[in-house]
Amino acid sequence: MNRSAERLTTERLVLEPLSVAHAAEMVDVLADPALYEFTGGEAPTLEELRNRYARQSAGRSGDGTPWLLNWIVRVKETDMPVGYVQATVEPDGSHDVAEVAWVISPDHQGHGIASEATAAMLGWLRSQGVDRFAAYIHPQHHASMGVARRQGLHPKTVVQDGEIRWALGAGSDHEPGTL
Repeated sequence: MNRSAERLTTERLVLEPLSVAHAAEMVDVLADPALYEFTGGEAPTLEELRNRYARQSAGRSGDGTPWLLNWIVRVKETDMPVGYVQATVEPDGSHDVAEVAWVISPDHQGHGIASEATAAMLGWLRSQGVDRFAAYIHPQHHASMGVARRQGLHPKTVVQDGEIRWALGAGSDHEPGTL
């Protein structure tokens, strides 16, 4: 598997590999309190975002085991950043498994951007040999459930931190900790 995110394009979007330089423009994208309704937390400051992006853009966790792949989602027509998609990829026996997530600014939700960006990310991950996917979604976050369904993920019986595990791929019913 290629351990670095690559630039991806779709009909309407460009997914750029994350860098610290993205923090300045993303702080406004992530400022809307509605983004944290289901996940908790609050909007990051510019300094917090720079620190987070420095860690995330390194491409791997502190111990080097999972690979952290992050993309800023831009609308092609305007070059405006509207959110991000990410995957944490870990080996699981003979398979690579990706836990995925997506966040799109409320101003740009409801237009299929999350689905289009997530499909591009999953397509690229498949081209890298990843064949199992999981996402954790709050049971009342219907928009995210729709994105997951459009990617072929299905809800499982596993609940972690109040979120339901959605998964796709062989062995996708196994317990958290091994994705």
